[in-house]
Amino acid sequence: MMANKPGHRRFGNIRQLPSGRYQVRYRGLDGKLRSHAVTFARKADADRTLTLIEAELTQGTWTDPDRAKIKLADYAEVWIAQRPGLRPRTIEIYRGLLRRHVVLYIGNVPLSTIDTPMIRDWRTRLLHQGVSASEAAKAYRFLRAVLMTAADDRIIPRNPCRVRGAGEEKPEERPALTVRQVHELADRMPGECKRVLVLLAAFASLRWGEITALRRCDIDINAGTVTVVRQHVQLDTGAVVVSSPKSRAGLRTVVIPPAILPAIRGHIDGCVGKDSGSLIFTGSRGGVLRRSNFRRAVKWSEAVAAIGAPGLHFHDLRHTGNSLAAATGASLRDLMDRMGHDSARAALIYQHKTAAAGRAIADALSAQIDSLDKPDSDHPGTR
Repeated sequence: MMANKPGHRRFGNIRQLPSGRYQVRYRGLDGKLRSHAVTFARKADADRTLTLIEAELTQGTWTDPDRAKIKLADYAEVWIAQRPGLRPRTIEIYRGLLRRHVVLYIGNVPLSTIDTPMIRDWRTRLLHQGVSASEAAKAYRFLRAVLMTAADDRIIPRNPCRVRGAGEEKPEERPALTVRQVHELADRMPGECKRVLVLLAAFASLRWGEITALRRCDIDINAGTVTVVRQHVQLDTGAVVVSSPKSRAGLRTVVIPPAILPAIRGHIDGCVGKDSGSLIFTGSRGGVLRRSNFRRAVKWSEAVAAIGAPGLHFHDLRHTGNSLAAATGASLRDLMDRMGHDSARAALIYQHKTAAAGRAIADALSAQIDSLDKPDSDHPGTR
């Protein structure tokens, strides 16, 4: 701010230009002398503007007009690059949303000119162009996060993403199999390896990336548990990288239903390398098992149609396990621990009533499995 001088304003100054119009000048929070972007025909209007700028500086609502000239796409790229702790796959998702849904529509717009009506029009255009409601919601949440940082950095006065419900997703209800259907699907898998994969994914509520990253050291047959400490993530380039689970709660130990332990033991003893770091499930050449290769190898579409569940996704096996666990009367906390969620929201979807803990969940699931026909002598666990 400028020093007080006799006959001068306490803050900033106003000067008359050769054109006769009045120009406002002041120092921002960084001490840099700035000229207001607009000149005024009347000195009173200039004086009023200078008073408003002083109030914004005093109240902490002032934004830097020079920084606000940056284009949205450029700022969003910097935002992604500077975001701490982002996983490689998350970076790909953000850049994809930016490229497909932001750059093409409002990427060249300066931050200073973005307002809520523009955000509303942008979202409407996405939907009219055939972008799904779910994808539009993801793009909106991404943009809202970017502009929230811009507001926190005082580049813009406030976040213009204020469209009610725009960031909410309402995915369709996914199917859940019965215990018998899980076994029927498993029995349709070609080979014991893929059969056990289906059983473990469903009855231990594991994600694809979690189950394909399991190693011999992660399964304790004697304790009847599987511990999730890593996951496989496939990038858009096709590369598969190893990363930690999606959240801190994803690091978890899940109790396996005793009824499927013989099948798991048989698979580990007969098909898994002796080294503690050997993968439990592998591709045909012993490498990482990829989802696309798995679907082709097991003829997934035909298999799920044969058990009366056409269109079933592999992730629906986890949904099935969560639903079965909730039906045992597990408490909210126990469901969260088993599912690997640090938010109660997802667990609440599955919960029906409160009851016992992880071991009780596994025992209850085991009892359901045991209610089927007894396994034959050649294939332990086969129904």
